Amino acid sequence: MIKLVKPFIFVLCLLPLVLLFRNFYLDELGANPIEVLTRSTGEWTLRFLLITLAMTPLRGITGAAWPLRFRRMLGLYAFFYVCVHLLTYIWLDHFFDWDEVVRDIIKRPYITFGMLSFVLLIPLAITSTKKMMKRLGRRWKSLHKLIYVIAILGSLHFLLLVKADLREPLIYSFILAFLFLLRFKPALLDKLRISPK
Repeated sequence: MIKLVKPFIFVLCLLPLVLLFRNFYLDELGANPIEVLTRSTGEWTLRFLLITLAMTPLRGITGAAWPLRFRRMLGLYAFFYVCVHLLTYIWLDHFFDWDEVVRDIIKRPYITFGMLSFVLLIPLAITSTKKMMKRLGRRWKSLHKLIYVIAILGSLHFLLLVKADLREPLIYSFILAFLFLLRFKPALLDKLRISPK
């Protein structure tokens, strides 16, 4: 069943980007399409990070192993979307003006947090294969705990970026806080469990 569902989930994860570029091509992203494209790919990065983090507690709640079968793919999609997000920022927003990009990273804290989260995601993406898991052994789990730091940095990036309506970034922050509670408070996970151990 998982083998049949995985291709569907794979295509479904690509759909937001396809629709974004379709709307960009048809000039349907409003007055500032580059900003919409950049922000939307950033939001999808954060969504995929949170969905990836949700897979382990979902396994604990359901007692089923299937959430972990999707975790790696979802994590790689988070990396894929952050690469597109970064590319739109560097290319469409700054036209590969590296001096301007470096100044942005230094002067604007939200850019600093965003760039740091991207850099930390790179080793996670590189070591996501089964071969690397075997090669690193116990160190693999320690390395991949960086996803919690990355998710915090991503949430801060979004929170500092938004200057007026903070509702959306705060919702993501509350979801992240809840996932942290599930991760570090096993008693709460026990209360939510819907099947026996």
